Amino acid sequence: MAKKDPTDNRGKSGQSAAEDGPATAPGSPESAANAAAMARIAEQSHRLLQDFLTRHAHDFKLGPDAFSLGRAFMEMTTRMMADPQKLIEAQVSLWQDYMNLWQSTAARLMGQDVPAVIQPAKDDRRFKDAAWQENQVFDYIKQSYLLTARWMQNQVREVEGLDDKTAKKVDFYTRQFVDAMAPSNFVVTNPEVLRTTIESGGDNLVKGLQNLLEDLEKGGGRLRISMTDEEAFEVGGNIAIQPGKVVFQNELMQLIQYAPTTEKVAKRPLLIIPPWINKFYILDLKPQNSFVKWAVDQGHTVFMISWVNPDERLAQKSFTDYMLDGPLAAIEAIRAGLGEDSVNVIGYCLGGTLLACLLSYLAAKKKSSLVASATFFTTMIDFSEAGELSVFIDEEQLTAIEQKMSERGYLHGHEMAATFNMLRANDLIWSFVINNYLLGKEPFPFDLLYWNADSTRMPAAMHSFYLRNMYQQNLLIKPGGIELDGIAIDLTRIKQPSFVLATREDHIAPWKAAYAATQTYRGPLTFVLAASGHIAGVVNPPAANKYCHWIGDGRYPAAPDDWLATAEQRPGSWWPEWATWISAFHDGEVPARKPGNGKLKAIEEAPGAYVKVRAQ
Repeated sequence: MAKKDPTDNRGKSGQSAAEDGPATAPGSPESAANAAAMARIAEQSHRLLQDFLTRHAHDFKLGPDAFSLGRAFMEMTTRMMADPQKLIEAQVSLWQDYMNLWQSTAARLMGQDVPAVIQPAKDDRRFKDAAWQENQVFDYIKQSYLLTARWMQNQVREVEGLDDKTAKKVDFYTRQFVDAMAPSNFVVTNPEVLRTTIESGGDNLVKGLQNLLEDLEKGGGRLRISMTDEEAFEVGGNIAIQPGKVVFQNELMQLIQYAPTTEKVAKRPLLIIPPWINKFYILDLKPQNSFVKWAVDQGHTVFMISWVNPDERLAQKSFTDYMLDGPLAAIEAIRAGLGEDSVNVIGYCLGGTLLACLLSYLAAKKKSSLVASATFFTTMIDFSEAGELSVFIDEEQLTAIEQKMSERGYLHGHEMAATFNMLRANDLIWSFVINNYLLGKEPFPFDLLYWNADSTRMPAAMHSFYLRNMYQQNLLIKPGGIELDGIAIDLTRIKQPSFVLATREDHIAPWKAAYAATQTYRGPLTFVLAASGHIAGVVNPPAANKYCHWIGDGRYPAAPDDWLATAEQRPGSWWPEWATWISAFHDGEVPARKPGNGKLKAIEEAPGAYVKVRAQ
C-alpha cells in the first residue's frame, strides 16, 4: 500500500486535512509515540548544545560592523519616504498582487486549472520539489514569497537620488535578506524537510544540529559550512594527478613541469599563471576535465606555477614580489632550463592581471621578447565595472580588512571564501543549510566544491595594495597609475598577440570588464566569450560537448554589446579555438622533454608540497 504524502493537504475526497479532523487522536498510542519522539529529540539536542558550549564558550568571534549597512539603508529609507505618493502606489501594487494570488489559489482549491500569478526563474532550484507545484498550500507560500521578494527588490532599485555605490550595496544586501527568508530555508515551510522530519521522527533535525555544531567547531566558533565530503579527496591522490615534477621553487611558488604524452612537442614552452586566491588544480581536477592534461596532449611542454599558502612570515610580500618571484622567475628558470628564448603564457583571473602587469614591466625594460604570446582567462584590468564584488570595497570595509591583516599578517582564506559564496548565496550557502542542517544529510563528494573550500591566505601587504589600487581606485587601467619595482605600469605598452577569454555569467570578473582589454592592448588580439561562469566557462573540455562560445570578426567597438551583436555563436568548448590560435606560436617542434632530464632538476613529484598546505 502506497504511503500518503505527508505534505498533501487533501483528505479522502479532496478535502483539507483540517476538514478531515486530526490525523492522530490525543491520548492514542500514536500520539504518545510522537510525544516521546519529540522529548527524545529535545533531550538529544540539549545535550549536544550543552556539550558544544561547554567546550567552546570563549571561541565565538564577533567582528566589527565593517559593512556600514545602517548608513546605507538609512539613506535609502530617507529617499524613499521623501516620495510618499510613490510609496503608497507601491503598497497598492503589492496588495493587488496578493489579491490576484488569493483569487488564483481559491480557484485552484475549487478544482479549476489556472495559471500561476508568478513563477520562479528557470534556474531557481529552491522550488524543485513537486509539492511546491502540486500542493495548494505550498504553492501559495511559494508564490507569496516570490511576489514579496520581487516587490522588495523593485522598491530598493527604484529609489532615486542614491549614489551608485550606496545603491549597489543596498540592492545586494536586500537580496541577501530576501534569499535568507525563502520558505525553503525553514522546516515547516519546506515540503521536503517536513516530509523527511515526519518520516524520520525528527532524527534529521538532530543530525542536522550535530552537523551544525561540527561546522562551528571546524570554524573555531565561526560557521564554516561543509560543502562536500572532504575525506573523499586527496590532492595528488585522486585530484591534481597529472604526472610531472617540481623543477624550481622559491618562497612564493613552486614551478611544475608536466610529463609529455606525445613524441614531439611545440618548441616554445607554455607557462600557466593561476590566481593565488585559489589553488592551481582547478585546471587539473581529474583527467576528464583537466586543462593541463588536454594541453599536454596537444603537444605543449606545460609549466604551472603553484603558489605558496602564505602565513605571517610572508606578511610583507608585495604585489611586486609576486610579479618578480612568480612569473618572471618562472620564465627565467624555463629559459635557462630548456635553452629557449621565449615562452607562451596563460594567466587566469588574478594571474591574468599579474600577467598584464608583467608584460608592461617587460616592455619598459626592453624585454618584451621573453613572452611570445599571452592568453588571459577571465581577467580584469579595468575595475570600474567589477560587479558585485565592488559592494565589499569601500573605505570602512578596507580599513577593517587591513586591521585584521595587521593583527596576523594575512587575510584568512575562509574570509575571502565567504565573500565569494555570498555572490551566489542560494547555490553556495542556503542549499547546504537545507541539505546539512534541515535534512540532516552529509554533503555529496564533489571535487569542484572540495577545491572551492581549499582556500588560501593573502599576505597583508600584497592584498592591501591590490584592493586599494585596483578595486577601490582603479589605477591599473590608467597609464602610470601604479608602480612595480620602480616601473610605471602602462598596459598600452602590451604588443604581444593576445587571446582574451571572458565568460558570460561571470560573477567575479564580469565579461564586459574583461572586454576592456580590446581597447587597451596594442598587439593583435582575439576576444572570445564563453557561455557559463568563472569556472565552468573556462573548465569546459570539448568531449563534454557543453555550452557554446562567441567569436567576432576581429573588429572591437568600444561597447561590448555592439561586439556581441555581430559575434558568431559556435557550439561547444572554446578550447579548440585556442588550440588553433596558439599553434601559430609553437615555433616548430622538438622531441618531447621529460621533466628533470635537463638543466631543471626534479625537486619532488607533482603536484608538490606547496599546494597541499591547507588554511585551517
